[in-house]
Amino acid sequence: MSAHIRKAAALSVLIAGSLMLQGCIVGAVVGAGAAVVGAGASVVGAGVDAVTTSDEETRAKREREQREWEREQRRCEQRRNQGRSC
Repeated sequence: MSAHIRKAAALSVLIAGSLMLQGCIVGAVVGAGAAVVGAGASVVGAGVDAVTTSDEETRAKREREQREWEREQRRCEQRRNQGRSC
């Protein structure tokens, strides 16, 4: 009879251990999945940031273009004063 009790106890421990390990495996898979999704989200966020411009960037570009246009107008006026065409 003690052999049956030992086998039943061993089987119970084995089943309990298997159930606990399944939780660990599921936790590891979920954790890995979350890490992949988190990394993907940061990559997508970086991609969106790379293709969009902020208001400050737009303003700086506009100011830069305005300075270039004014510089070209001054050069053209200097050429006209010297009798040359623009």
